Amino acid sequence: MRTFVALTLVLTGVAFGQDDWPTHGGDPGGMKYSPLDGVNKANVSKLQQLWTWDTGDRPISGSRTAFRGDDVTPGKFQGTPLMVGGTLYIATSYSQVAALDPETGKELWRFDPRAYDWGMLARGCGFCHRGVAVWTDGEEVRVFINTRWRLIALDGLTGEPIGGFGHRGEVDLTEGLIWEVNKMHYTNTSPPMIYDDIVIVGSGVPDNRIYKRNPPGDIQGFNVKTGERVWSFHTIPQQGEFGNDTWEDESWSYTGSNNVWAPFTIDAERGLAFFPVSTPNNDFYGGHRKGDNLFAESLLVLDAKTGKRKWHFQTVHHGVWDYDLPSPPNLVDIEVDGKKIAAVALVAKTGYTYVFDRETGEPVWPIEERPVPPSAVPGERLSETQPIPTKPPPFGRQGFTEDDLVDFTPELRAKAKEAVAKFKMGPLYTPPSLEGTLLMPGVWGAANWGGAGFDPETGILYVKATNWPFVFRVHEPEAGSADADYTGAGFTTVTIEDGIPVHKPPYSTLTAINLNEGDHEWQIPLGDMPSLRKHPALAGVDFPPTGIGPPQHGQSGPLVTAGGLVFIAASGPHLYAFDKATGEELWAGELGGGGFGNPMTYQTKDGKQVVIIAVSQSDGSDAKLIAYSVGGVGE
Repeated sequence: MRTFVALTLVLTGVAFGQDDWPTHGGDPGGMKYSPLDGVNKANVSKLQQLWTWDTGDRPISGSRTAFRGDDVTPGKFQGTPLMVGGTLYIATSYSQVAALDPETGKELWRFDPRAYDWGMLARGCGFCHRGVAVWTDGEEVRVFINTRWRLIALDGLTGEPIGGFGHRGEVDLTEGLIWEVNKMHYTNTSPPMIYDDIVIVGSGVPDNRIYKRNPPGDIQGFNVKTGERVWSFHTIPQQGEFGNDTWEDESWSYTGSNNVWAPFTIDAERGLAFFPVSTPNNDFYGGHRKGDNLFAESLLVLDAKTGKRKWHFQTVHHGVWDYDLPSPPNLVDIEVDGKKIAAVALVAKTGYTYVFDRETGEPVWPIEERPVPPSAVPGERLSETQPIPTKPPPFGRQGFTEDDLVDFTPELRAKAKEAVAKFKMGPLYTPPSLEGTLLMPGVWGAANWGGAGFDPETGILYVKATNWPFVFRVHEPEAGSADADYTGAGFTTVTIEDGIPVHKPPYSTLTAINLNEGDHEWQIPLGDMPSLRKHPALAGVDFPPTGIGPPQHGQSGPLVTAGGLVFIAASGPHLYAFDKATGEELWAGELGGGGFGNPMTYQTKDGKQVVIIAVSQSDGSDAKLIAYSVGGVGE
């Protein structure tokens, strides 16, 4: 508990108590851990709804948009509230910001940046946003939202833009980038982070827009008071910068994306910021960007005050699998072979957990460069090796062979073999192909933006995996549609018999990884697919829990508490509470939609522990926060 408060003190200039949740991951290092134990293994079965809050996000017809004529719809509600100084702050899918009373859920104020005025966002999650950042010096409170190309500072008491910040309370994030960009192609999905008096932002530039000089992924820091840009870092190294030689044929001069769209974390004590970097365009073909392509798919560590590089580790060289790093790095203290280590643990789409000394960048366990298959796509040149961690073991399934095919019945297995016969298959890093390569993890990855949660009491990391294959296929683009010889042809899944997956369950799992030992403590299927059990082709077939599968499986992560619990929904229709020591399910609350946000927890003035999660339908409708407490209303 002392560490948690000290970290927050350095970050914001004021100490928060254990009843607060001041950043997206709970603390600046993103442990997603709470020292509260008011809800525990003995009473979690008594959790009931305390209150709900409706986001107010609704579809908007073209006639109501000020700039464009297309229809606008909200995406899945993925926000995580912050609890700061007795107030909850939340961002909706449309990046509206609201302040709520934590006791009742009553709305205190709302700010609408009208992000929808410029039309629909052409990216995977459409309109989605995961939260805000809050700065306070103990007197003034500032709330920051990064929406599309704008960084906006709001008064935490009133919700009004702060006039002295930038221009009328906002900064244009596209000013000062490497080159001039189309603002309609620049956006943000994850919240800023704050170090001292600097608010730091990445960007959410889609990496499937394939044209020269699409928006680059510069990381930027701004003064929290004035909005003046303090520093920026080029994730695509320019001429004379470290890593520039990993972009051959001057591809650094026109390749975009390579951004930090996921949440990131800060070691406030050491002044280090840890960024999970995404992919350059395009995702599945790199013939126009030969070389390893730093800092793509890299854990990038910068001096949070100056933006200068301290160290990095590239997890995928010259990526063509969309295995961008989507998860916030967990800053953890562990003890390995009797040595105490201030470490960073990064769970990845690949299904690996990469663990380093966070000061030096040295791997805690060896990471070996191992040979991988070459590509047969004309013009492509892959790296001959990829880095493979020796510990911990993978938490997600990797590669695809006939052993992965469904075996519920002999008939279904035969149909599955027929369905995959036209595709290439093989181990992890089997390259995309013209005929299509069937591989796990798919583009959702084993881990995604929800990331992992860490228990500082035990040194155990908890992470959800999605075990769902995709077909990685490339083809020649239509004339004028892309500045590349080849591009991705989409990433389709393979099913048989009207939706029965081609592969065996579990389709998602929850794994407890002991970071002191580098081994798994336990792994369980996370949830089930009742619709699959009712399928006519499976009548009479008895099979174990499958884990959550489409359309519900998704990217949100866990909450770990001192009450002996792990809470997680992972986009499924239930919020689960598991015994963190054994993985035993202790409670499941029906949500009436998908639990698409990371859960968080706080304590009210009268000592009641509350657990909150963001819920919506898959189309973004019926979006709301649901707050739970033991006994619910009136208890």
